Amino acid sequence: MGVRMTKHGGGVQDAAAIGELHRKHAGRKLLVLLVLAALTVLAVLGAATLGSASLGIGDVVHVILVKLGLAGGSVDALGNAIVWELRLPRILLALVTGLALAGSGTVMQGVLRNPLVSPFTLGLSSAAAFGASVAIIAGASLPGNLRYWIIGSAFFFGMATVLFIYFVASLKGSGKATYLLSGVAISYVFSAGVSVMKYVSDHEALREIVVWLMGGLWGASWHVVAILLPLVVGILLVLLANAWNLNVMAGGEEVAASMGVHVKRLRLLVLVLATLAASATIAFTGIIGFIGLMAPHICRMLVGGDNRYLIPCSALMGAVLLIVSDTIGRTVIAPTEIPVGIITSFIGVPFFMYLLIRQRRQWWG
Repeated sequence: MGVRMTKHGGGVQDAAAIGELHRKHAGRKLLVLLVLAALTVLAVLGAATLGSASLGIGDVVHVILVKLGLAGGSVDALGNAIVWELRLPRILLALVTGLALAGSGTVMQGVLRNPLVSPFTLGLSSAAAFGASVAIIAGASLPGNLRYWIIGSAFFFGMATVLFIYFVASLKGSGKATYLLSGVAISYVFSAGVSVMKYVSDHEALREIVVWLMGGLWGASWHVVAILLPLVVGILLVLLANAWNLNVMAGGEEVAASMGVHVKRLRLLVLVLATLAASATIAFTGIIGFIGLMAPHICRMLVGGDNRYLIPCSALMGAVLLIVSDTIGRTVIAPTEIPVGIITSFIGVPFFMYLLIRQRRQWWG
């Protein structure tokens, strides 16, 4: 979607200035994207070779090509079980989740003009955790498969919370800071709710809640990947189609409005889609923090603030970070696994402090 030009002279000049700014270093930005794409493929293949049974990259590639019908020959039962049934679904779930969390964090930071915004600082994770806890506590009283109730409840509470924050922040022209402050307040409320759920739960339910809160990819399957992959890729493509309008919003809402951007409509669209992608993935994985905060900032330093490059760069960076983190978690003290949410927190907290120390650096123009 391009920006509609108006007869407002300043708007045309602003558009020309923004266009010239974002055309600079296009070749270098494309190179960064290509390198990240290659790193993503290498991360997938490398992760598939590591585990209790070590395999070569050639073995992994052979299994993938044969299963996809791109090569002749056959796959032995062990290779099929380890690579195709166990490791690849988990790795691809990490990839899709990284794409969703990092892409969502990027557009949320851009549309709200706040470098600390992510799917989790807006209260989404606490709300999803509360929803999952309610379903776990209800347990036996719910019909059907409990896992789907947990997924559905986490998704519903996460989605509803961000929409609620949007409408609260829209009342009486509240400023953009209201989104973050409302998210912090909501997080405290739902965190208290999770504590209540823990307090009233029995030992088995308490264990399930704690495991879900730590975040992990144990529930990966081809069925889950088939659900999330088209959803997340589709959302990212729609966000990418709005990248130029997001660039224009970086110049301020008045400038964007003068150039034909429907600011409120764009903000609502971006927040709904970003929340949908993030809440859908964490409903399956549990709480995985900091990916939506780290990846956008790393890529902003690599390719700048042009969302045409920043959104795909951040998504790929998030995928690489999460695949690597999960691989570390399941191999560093094998056969015991460390939940990936713990690994990302160990990496994310120092990075977050680094960002605060370097606040003087201008990322937002």
